[in-house]
Amino acid sequence: MSKLYAISDLHAAVETNRQAVAELAEHPDDWLIVAGDVAERPEQLWEVLELLKERFAQVIWTPGNHELWTVREGEAAIAGQAKYDLMVEVARSAGAITPEDPYPLWHGAGGTCTIAPLFLLYDYSFRPDHVPQDEVVAWAAEERAVCSDEVLLSPDPYPSRQAWCAARISHTRQRLDQEVPADRPTILVNHYPLREEFVYLPRIPRFSPWCGTRATENWHQRYRALACVSGHLHIRRTDWRDGTRFEEVSLGYPKQWRQGEGLKPYLREILPGPLPQVEEPGTIFHGYGAKAEAR
Repeated sequence: MSKLYAISDLHAAVETNRQAVAELAEHPDDWLIVAGDVAERPEQLWEVLELLKERFAQVIWTPGNHELWTVREGEAAIAGQAKYDLMVEVARSAGAITPEDPYPLWHGAGGTCTIAPLFLLYDYSFRPDHVPQDEVVAWAAEERAVCSDEVLLSPDPYPSRQAWCAARISHTRQRLDQEVPADRPTILVNHYPLREEFVYLPRIPRFSPWCGTRATENWHQRYRALACVSGHLHIRRTDWRDGTRFEEVSLGYPKQWRQGEGLKPYLREILPGPLPQVEEPGTIFHGYGAKAEAR
């Protein structure tokens, strides 16, 4: 029976990572979730998704912050919503399902469910309550944890990243409420963790404001999630909450994974996956001394 796998943060602009994708064995009956940060440039995203589509029966992609970074194409800079729209079209042209497409229905191992790739961004709400929002970047900078998004990720035409995030949350909730039957379980896929408690960054804890939004804290229950898949942190980890499995599935930069083993050990099995557990403490399933970085 076909299986559902996931990986994120392939960072294919790095040759070592791109080559590892090219060498990945075929999984002709299986599906693959790619949870963002594949590449910054459209041609790199297309190349990687095309390679993966050749190896899997279906590929489901959602963007990370790197896909949204402003790049120059000739004399023009492509930024903000325009960059997202471009990357969606590139992913579609490579045969991948995107957050703008109908949610696919999974009928393989683990039972029938809806797989929902989400594009939600972040709103700086993953911060201590005593830190005002207008001071959060300065607060993070005190420990040198400022994200490159502050320079490279434009919210245009929205007035701020928070406003873009709020628009995406509203749009996505409406879609999930309308398009997913109330009795159907889901797999929720987002580049950023859906719950603040799973932002595990022991080396750079003040990077958390760029890691999600508190608006999604109960989505695993609201949408009956069997699993919530995310990346971004570069620390592979499994957590359980309320019977839902939370999977951080990052590959990361070359120093954060063992190149000699290829990508196979880093494909996380989402379905059927391990048996359900409740309130189990976080378990790093493929740690290898990986660490998070300010990206």
